[in-house]
Amino acid sequence: MSKDSTSAPQPVALIAGITGGIGSDVARRLTAAGWLVAGYARSAEKLAALQAELPALHIIEADATQPAAVEAAVQSTVTRFGRIDAYVHAVGSILIKPAHLTKLDEWQRVIDLNLNSAFYGLKSAVVPMQAQGGGSIVLISSVAAQTGMPNHEAIAAAKSGVNGLVLAAAASYANKSIRVNAVAPGLVDTPLAAALLGSEQAREMSAKMHPLGKVGRAANVG
Repeated sequence: MSKDSTSAPQPVALIAGITGGIGSDVARRLTAAGWLVAGYARSAEKLAALQAELPALHIIEADATQPAAVEAAVQSTVTRFGRIDAYVHAVGSILIKPAHLTKLDEWQRVIDLNLNSAFYGLKSAVVPMQAQGGGSIVLISSVAAQTGMPNHEAIAAAKSGVNGLVLAAAASYANKSIRVNAVAPGLVDTPLAAALLGSEQAREMSAKMHPLGKVGRAANVG
């Protein structure tokens, strides 16, 4: 999603989960590259703090698990900037529990945050992209969907669903010049993962569970 300096319109990106570790890093990088950036998240306080850092942001308070709110966020971005060239879904959660200890409401929450919200975002974003003749969609998956990791049943299932969504949508919208891809990081050192990385021992154990043998940084993903 690099900026093409020869293109006429300034490119526009919409980021779901813009206040998170990965989402905010993507926002900083795209803003620095000359993109117009919009983003939505639930916390008005966190949105205001990010906009204080990046004043040009178009921020939208919206719950990514609510289809109508996501559709409204997409429409707000199109109304403000006229188009959406890139949609980045950086919404997610972490639940480290074996299946027999996972409560049904915990399971549903993981599916809602990681899979359903990705579908709602993609479903809404492809509408203006088709009308304008193309675009790019990036959904954040996880290495847990590709590598068997203990106590990751819920997140592995949700992110596997994201991978399937990406494969099917990429095939569905290729003839509309819409690219759909996934990025599958391991554990990333963000506020979301803070509880899992509270000690050096916990950090070392987490690192050993991932193929690269280390905990990633948001900049590695963005």
